[in-house]
Amino acid sequence: MRSGPPSTARRLAALAVVAAALVAGCQRPAPPPPTLTLTPTPTPSPSPSPTGPRAPADFVVLTDIDPSIRADIRYAGPHNFVGRPIAGYAEPLCLLTRGAADALRRVQAAALAQGHSLKVYDCYRPRRAVDDFVAWAKQPGEQRMKAEFYPTVAKSRLFADGYVGAPTAHSRGSTLDLTLVPVPTPAQPGYSPGQPLVACTGPAGRRFGDDSVDMGTGFDCFDPLAHTDDPRISGTPRAERDRLRRLMTAQGFENYPREWWHYRWTAEPYPDTYFDFPVARSALRPG
Repeated sequence: MRSGPPSTARRLAALAVVAAALVAGCQRPAPPPPTLTLTPTPTPSPSPSPTGPRAPADFVVLTDIDPSIRADIRYAGPHNFVGRPIAGYAEPLCLLTRGAADALRRVQAAALAQGHSLKVYDCYRPRRAVDDFVAWAKQPGEQRMKAEFYPTVAKSRLFADGYVGAPTAHSRGSTLDLTLVPVPTPAQPGYSPGQPLVACTGPAGRRFGDDSVDMGTGFDCFDPLAHTDDPRISGTPRAERDRLRRLMTAQGFENYPREWWHYRWTAEPYPDTYFDFPVARSALRPG
C-alpha cells in the first residue's frame, strides 16, 4: 500500500534534525592557529680582546698612581731625535711596574715639598721601539733632527757612545727618563714639525722652551754635556741635577752617568726580561 504525504509532526521533526546539523556545523571548533616559532635575538658578542703581547699584571699607568706627576711622552709624537712617533707608542702614557711607580710617587711627595714636580719623558719602552731606533740608525741620510738632538756628535756614533742602547733597560719596565719642573709650572710652547731647531746644548732661553728647570741641556741631548757629572756644568744646572739625583736615589733609583735624565729602579722585578707589548692601556691586564 502506498503511503500518503508525511504528517505535519514528521515534517517538523525532519526540519529539526536539519537545523541541528546546521547549528552543529557552525559551532565546529576552528582549527588551531599555526604554531609560531620565534627565533631569539642573538646576544651581541663581547668586544674582542686586544691582540698581541700583554703586560704582566703588575704594570700600571703612572698617572693613575699619582696624577700630580706630569707627563711629556716624547716618543709618542714628532719631537724626538728621530722626528716622528716611534713604533710601539700607541698612546702618550708612562707605563711602569707597580713597585717603580710607587717609589716614584714617594719621590714626587719629596719634590713637591721642595717646590718642584717630576715630569716624565719616557718610561717603559717596547722592544719594537728599540728595533725602530736600530733601523733608523742604519739610514745615514735621515738626520732631520740632528741640529737639536746631536749637533756635535756623528749619528754613526750614537750607539757606540751609549746614547742609544739595544737592548735597553727601559724594556724591563722599571726605568724612566725624567726631569724637574717648578711649581707652579709655566706653560710649555708647543712643537711644530719643521720649525727651526736650536741645539740642545744651547743656554736656557735659547734651546727648545721646555718647562723644565735648567738642567744644562735639553732632554735626549746626545752630547757629553748631558753626562750627569760633566765638570762644565755648574751653578743652577748643577744644583738641579744634584737635586734630582738626591730625590731619586733616596727611593732606590740609580742614575745612568751619561744621561742626567735616566734612572733605573734597582729593585726591578724583571731584571732579565725585555717586553714588547705596546704602550697602551689596552695592553694592561684589568686590576
